[in-house]
Amino acid sequence: MPLYRHLFFDLDHTLWDFERCSGETLEELFHEYQMESLGDVCAQSFVSTFRTINRSLWLQYGTGQISQQQLRDTRFVLVMNELGLPQTDIPASLTEQYMNRCSRKPHLQPYAREVLDYLHHKYTLHILTNGFDDVQMIKMQSSGITDYFSHIITAQKAGCYKPDGRIFSYSLQLAAADTATSLMIGDSLEADVIGAQRAGMDQVFYNCEGIGHTERPTYEITCLSELMKIL
Repeated sequence: MPLYRHLFFDLDHTLWDFERCSGETLEELFHEYQMESLGDVCAQSFVSTFRTINRSLWLQYGTGQISQQQLRDTRFVLVMNELGLPQTDIPASLTEQYMNRCSRKPHLQPYAREVLDYLHHKYTLHILTNGFDDVQMIKMQSSGITDYFSHIITAQKAGCYKPDGRIFSYSLQLAAADTATSLMIGDSLEADVIGAQRAGMDQVFYNCEGIGHTERPTYEITCLSELMKIL
């Protein structure tokens, strides 16, 4: 096994449990805004519809088709339209409340803290995320993991998004690291695995959902605890 010195972690879905934090927030808002009174819709369908639309918008954002502001401004409008709910001032209110509340949820993926405790004495750790600057720091502070990392690198700072090779080059330069001793760890085949492969870095595909694929990552795990066996 190569002698790694620098580990680059994705944040959302890899360390920070986006689905749990987002789901909790959406259910809270659904009931607080009494959205069940607006139409034939339940909290579960509200959450699942948001997840589908949000995932699609993030793909568009990652390829430069829409801006950060467009993503934030349109997702709840699209959710309300998809569910057949009347257009009111709710989407604007939801956007602000969702952003403020979700990012302050503390939930991490299983074994994330134990793995960081184990790794940070042996390696230099960094965050490499496509997420927005203003919320990623809040997520890390709320979940108590900021101090594990030497650099927190976002697409906004780099001026490009994973899997663009430029964000990996930027990250390596900032961390004074090289490809031979660096390892990318993330849940996205396209952004984290293929992106790192193109940049010449080894990768760990955190395949917690067990999806089928034909890629050949350097390592593949279904639980973060497996990193303690690899590293």
